[in-house]
Amino acid sequence: MIATVARSGLAPPPQRGEGWEGWEGWEGWGEDLPERTAVPASGGAAHPVLQLKKINSFYGPVQAHFDLDIEVRQGQIVSLLGGNASGKSTTMKIVLGLLKPRSGEVNFNGASTLGLSTPQIIRKGIGSVPEARRLFPAMTVRENLLMGAYARNDRKAVAEDLERMLALFPRVAERIEFQAGTLSGGEQQMVAMARALMGRPRLICMDEPTMGLSPLYVDKVLELIARINAQGVSVFMVEQNASLALQIAHHGYVLQTGRIVLSGPAKELLADARIRDAYLGGEGAARTAS
Repeated sequence: MIATVARSGLAPPPQRGEGWEGWEGWEGWGEDLPERTAVPASGGAAHPVLQLKKINSFYGPVQAHFDLDIEVRQGQIVSLLGGNASGKSTTMKIVLGLLKPRSGEVNFNGASTLGLSTPQIIRKGIGSVPEARRLFPAMTVRENLLMGAYARNDRKAVAEDLERMLALFPRVAERIEFQAGTLSGGEQQMVAMARALMGRPRLICMDEPTMGLSPLYVDKVLELIARINAQGVSVFMVEQNASLALQIAHHGYVLQTGRIVLSGPAKELLADARIRDAYLGGEGAARTAS
């Protein structure tokens, strides 16, 4: 399944307006994954939906980012790779307004998000699947899912979207009245993804979306990410498994101690010897092991 997703391309989604009219395609959710036939080019006609320019961020006196430049174009899946303490999760915090950079620009759909609170940024159309899921453990699964739609006032559409999420995630449907804290790690990850989708985001940020999942759930998550993207949502993801991330991504960045050291089309990065050695057990890693 993963290989099938990786080999096919992804047809560029239709351009979306300012409202939610691009989401008529939700009626098709739960059907077979659409064929991926083309990948939006990094320098193509698609406009940047997210831009981080010359970001310098700090935790106290410790600098976390050094002139960080990242771009996610409309219709793309962009993967951010890096080792522990490289600054990946901090990048997500900056996008979501949880950490303010000391200098640089953060633009979403051409407008700066600096100075906005996290709720304001979410209302602009950015969804989040955080690392470690961050559910409300004492609340039911249903309540957690509805929290994802807290910024919406279209009750009928929210109810319809809830039913679609339960159709997409049958295991979540079985646990709908359970407290979220009683679910397994894989089940909680499904709830976190469904909760983010309940906000109907234009861009969804995913921090380690396959972490802690069984192989079956990993395949489902990858299908879902491709389906989200096909329906017009750009995806910015941090993923521990570089091979999986680059197989479904259009573009990738490699972050090392706060600096982008490598970037390019995902297919090229997947074939790059430096990526193979660092993440995929390439020849260099094999020599070290021997």
